[in-house]
Amino acid sequence: MKKISEVVVIGIFLLIITYKDYAQTNKLSKLQGIEPYHVEVAFSKTTNIVFPYPIISVDRGSKDVLAQKAKGVENVLQIKAAKKDFAQTNLTVMTADGRLNSFLVDYSEQPSILNICFMQEENKDVTTILSQGLNESELEKNANNAIESTKKFGCVTDKKFGIRFSLDGLFIKDDVMYIRFNIKNDTYINYDIDQFRCYIRDARKAKRTAAQEIEKTPLLVYNKTDKVKAKQSHTFICAVSKFTIPDKKIFIIQLMEKNGGRRLELHIRNRKIIQAIPLGIK
Repeated sequence: MKKISEVVVIGIFLLIITYKDYAQTNKLSKLQGIEPYHVEVAFSKTTNIVFPYPIISVDRGSKDVLAQKAKGVENVLQIKAAKKDFAQTNLTVMTADGRLNSFLVDYSEQPSILNICFMQEENKDVTTILSQGLNESELEKNANNAIESTKKFGCVTDKKFGIRFSLDGLFIKDDVMYIRFNIKNDTYINYDIDQFRCYIRDARKAKRTAAQEIEKTPLLVYNKTDKVKAKQSHTFICAVSKFTIPDKKIFIIQLMEKNGGRRLELHIRNRKIIQAIPLGIK
């Protein structure tokens, strides 16, 4: 009788273990992966992604991709390449409906799609959503006026290895800032531009803490070039949505050389930003 009882106990124990294994296996089989969308971005073009709900957060797998919410709207994300020919990376966007949107991002000189819409059919009025954006021809016209302006602005400069990078003009019109830059090459070696980047960061970084960086994706880069030839200079305009920054933050502009070590960086504080000159004032 005692042996029979032991057999019964062992059988029940094995049955419980088998059931737990089955339940766990069945639970795992019900887990579903989130298939990422594929998107291509270019260095000189902006890709727009329209979501049905406001964007809560954006996480970039790499700094090679620039991302920002479109001016005046909460559900349109604008992305572009910070450098050419970057390796594949990813982008994660959380929206107010609790949805996680996952993207695989590749570089392309000519993206097959520039405007991606996730709006439901009954609400698919992209024109209305994007109508609050800025007209590109107006941006270009204003940027050209900024290049030709003779108005003086306190110059901010960085100079290394014969390359002089300067911010010599800051203008504002219709809630857009037009920042004028000049690159002067005093050497006999061409300066090939690999990356131009603008972002806001803590002025001082505490030890063992990560500094938060907020990208300022340009609305337009006017008179853009990828090379400043030997003994020449080049002026261009970067148009961004108007902004100011707290005293403990700093606006940073980086210029990096392709396959080279001539990296330059400008640090702009808020007291300089608020000196922006109205565009068109004589």
